Amino acid sequence: MFFIGIGTTAPRQCYEQRACWDALKNSAPFSRLTTRSHAILKKVLCGDNGIDSRHLALDPLTEAFDQTPDALQARFAKHAPALAVEAAVRALKDAGCRPDEMDAVIISTCTGYLCPGLTSYVAEQLGLRENIFALDLVGQGCGAALPNFRAAESILTAGRAQKVLSICVEVCSAAFYLDDDAGVLISACLFGDGAGATVLSSEPLPNRRRVEWKFAASCLAPDKRDILRFSHKNGMLRNILLPEVPQVAGVEAAKLFNESLVAARLPREQITGWILHTGGRDVLLALRENLRLTETDVRHSSAVLREFGNISSPTVYFVLERALRESVPDGWWWMSAFGAGFSCHGALLEVSR
Repeated sequence: MFFIGIGTTAPRQCYEQRACWDALKNSAPFSRLTTRSHAILKKVLCGDNGIDSRHLALDPLTEAFDQTPDALQARFAKHAPALAVEAAVRALKDAGCRPDEMDAVIISTCTGYLCPGLTSYVAEQLGLRENIFALDLVGQGCGAALPNFRAAESILTAGRAQKVLSICVEVCSAAFYLDDDAGVLISACLFGDGAGATVLSSEPLPNRRRVEWKFAASCLAPDKRDILRFSHKNGMLRNILLPEVPQVAGVEAAKLFNESLVAARLPREQITGWILHTGGRDVLLALRENLRLTETDVRHSSAVLREFGNISSPTVYFVLERALRESVPDGWWWMSAFGAGFSCHGALLEVSR
């Protein structure tokens, strides 16, 4: 399987973290929080947590404080299809493909729910064929991109398709929640909105840099499920984020990476690029420590985090796009993402001229 086109997008509204703090401290929900919660919010939004700004489907920013179930669902229904379509258009253009060349479309999300799913709306707006195979994947959190790619690989390998459109889209602002739980508050300060898309093919494009999917692995740790997941309260999604997340993410990511190298019979020294999801500054530091990486190794992940925040499942699309654009050396690249479950996913990509 080959990545022959990639596209990413985010809402045009970009808010600096300090602007988020200024809006928040003057809001009605803020006045209902404890002094401790005020201190947490100020520390995360005004301190150096690796994020300078976030793109949010909020215009004006004070829309964030309309947290009724109907308002949040309407936000997702309005923006998720639009973001997915825009990312897909960019990926198709990058691949030099027409929409009617796609044999399958796979869309992952966790920040809202539609029935029929996002594939119905995206297929209609893109003009995909009526007989396209459409698959909606939900509930995989920040790690969803790699299971999405593996589903595409299965379809391509089985000979049921020649080209698959893969999309991850999250409207995290449709799942913001405020109460005195520290994890809930930190989540509201970290996550941003966006979408990523790739065109995946059984054949590479000629005269272009080749990005081939060669090996993939996943690990589920249900005993750690409660450290990172969504719950529901008052009819709304509410993120559970415990302090153990960075440590668990670092350990699980390193374990999967080492096991994958053994299974693929590949020396670590041959890894020339790192395409890593970034949950936040502390998660990225844990990944660096456990994977024995330098600041240079994770520079693309750090740059995405600083500009967009944690975009959840589309993050690896943004990091991969940046790594390709900035000419990370050819060779073997390791892609990894993790999220609710607790789940961890990894893949080896062979990049060549």
